[in-house]
Amino acid sequence: PKLLRFLENGEFRRIGGITTLSSNIRIIAATNRNLMEFADQKKFRRDLLFRLNIITLTIPPLAERGNDISLLAEFFLNQKCSINSPKTLSPEAKSELLNYEFPGNVRELEHIIERAIIFSEGNIIELRDLNLPKFGKLSEYEEGPDEDILKLDDIERLHIRKALNLFEWNRENTARALGISQKTLYTKIKKYSLK
Repeated sequence: PKLLRFLENGEFRRIGGITTLSSNIRIIAATNRNLMEFADQKKFRRDLLFRLNIITLTIPPLAERGNDISLLAEFFLNQKCSINSPKTLSPEAKSELLNYEFPGNVRELEHIIERAIIFSEGNIIELRDLNLPKFGKLSEYEEGPDEDILKLDDIERLHIRKALNLFEWNRENTARALGISQKTLYTKIKKYSLK
């Protein structure tokens, strides 16, 4: 009720206080869930939903925003590269990014670019540097033969081993390239008995 009252009229009371204070703020909230369905299922408070839901902006997934992929890729390249060693995407790499499904949306694109910067040897990021998972292209995955399917643990083990070898077992660089913490990397090395 205190949050609802605050959202409704901007009034609140500090813990232990007796004076009612007011604030003029705007709340920006984001979700990838259908909150109306959650409210119908009693998983989200309907009264809270209506107080938050003043203006709704629906942003389509990155895979449906082709122009944004190129712009965001360039933005992340400029952001992550040092001033002394700028990098660009080869035409093949750009094309591959435009055809990729991005199940992880913008955050996945950011990590792909960061990983490609680390893997690339020159000033141009080539297609091989992107190291995109094959299942990122839904059309290829759906049409691929069933005998090519590996267990997720096997894929993860192979991928971690490849990254470790690439970075000569430097765990800090390997973890950064994989987008995981060093602690998580250590746990996975132990889990898969990698040596």
